[in-house]
Amino acid sequence: MRRLRNALPAVLVSALSVLPAGRRNGVAHGAGTTAVTDDRLSGAGGTAPAPDRPGPTPAGPAPTGRNGRRSADTPGRADAGSGRPAPRERLRAWAELLRVSALFSVPGDALAGAAAVGRGPGRGTALAMGASLCLYEAGMALNDWADRDEDAVDRPHRPIPSGRISPAAALGAAGVLTAAGLALAARAGRPALCVATGLAATVWAYDLHLKHTKAGSAAMAAARSLDLLLGATATATATVPVTGSGTPRGGRRPDNVAGGAAPAGPRGGPAACLPALPAALALGAHTYGVTAVSRHEAQGGSTGTPLAVLATTTALAAAVLREPREPRGRTPDRPGATRADAEGITGAEAFTRRLDASPLGKVTYPLRLLTIALTGAYLRTAGPPLLHAALNPSPPLTQRAVGGGIRAMIPLQAALAARAGAPVTALAVMGLVPLARSLSRKVSPT
Repeated sequence: MRRLRNALPAVLVSALSVLPAGRRNGVAHGAGTTAVTDDRLSGAGGTAPAPDRPGPTPAGPAPTGRNGRRSADTPGRADAGSGRPAPRERLRAWAELLRVSALFSVPGDALAGAAAVGRGPGRGTALAMGASLCLYEAGMALNDWADRDEDAVDRPHRPIPSGRISPAAALGAAGVLTAAGLALAARAGRPALCVATGLAATVWAYDLHLKHTKAGSAAMAAARSLDLLLGATATATATVPVTGSGTPRGGRRPDNVAGGAAPAGPRGGPAACLPALPAALALGAHTYGVTAVSRHEAQGGSTGTPLAVLATTTALAAAVLREPREPRGRTPDRPGATRADAEGITGAEAFTRRLDASPLGKVTYPLRLLTIALTGAYLRTAGPPLLHAALNPSPPLTQRAVGGGIRAMIPLQAALAARAGAPVTALAVMGLVPLARSLSRKVSPT
């Protein structure tokens, strides 16, 4: 019996030595060590790792011992020089920091803006897309840098609190990406640079201060609206150098100019993007709702917010489907006679006209059918997750609603482009959906 008591402490010490390092306030013990858990978030909305979740998966970071050193026989990430692809782990950490699966919701802003001003995608649209992507990723890096202390408690698996990316590297990336975005916008002209500057200022103000105030959702909505206006402005005002005879240097016509029309130059100014304001407001309203829901994704508990955003989503879909109708009057020759009676319209044609006058509009037109289909895809993507979050406001379902709202931006952008009369652009935007869905299974957009 005495031998058993003497051997028991030795057994406990041996057992504890093989366990992964513990956490204190969500950070692994030991200086310079990495996190011991890795949450493989899915596009359907992953959850933060539970406190009692077991040790790391074989694909995650290597666990550490009690003294902060890696275990040599652990099948996790190997040290440098061991032949394991450590750069791939760093690449994954940056992909999580920048939320690359949400990137596919950005190009549609510029494309929808170009369609709203009645232009096809061109050089200015491509520059606006590049600027938007850089500024969007700058905001993602700055967001995690600003929330690093909060994430250490609520989401310790994020790249900065887990130690996979340093705060200085994240802040430096935000600065470099912002400068790159402004440089690309400058190539599209001075009006585009003015809009991009306002967008960059909004992004930095949101991440550094406005996020935790009541103006946070409005700031994020303004950023998304400015992004669409950036695409509209760059497309409408981008020019190429021309000769004295009006022919571009090199014998090529400028982008987005049909026939012999003169290119829209910088003199058009910000007024060139005025036709895109309704589309920008619609996209901003959707972004406002998604941001409002995201404020509860870590703790959950909000039922009214998802319900209100679901109502807003339905109203936006109705607004996209609404179109101006021609006034219907009565013939002056006899009371009670409609215009269809005066024109002798009966049978199937009269039924078609009544159908066209319904809330769905001219459903017999192919472009109208495309707009209806894309608007339905928008509702299908954003609606069910919001309803589930309202019925059960838990953190996983709230995060799923946020992810659904981010992905729903793509069909909304496509519907806005189709409504503006650009079916090819709308289909091109919808082509981003499979890519976003595939990548969101590996890296969470939230």
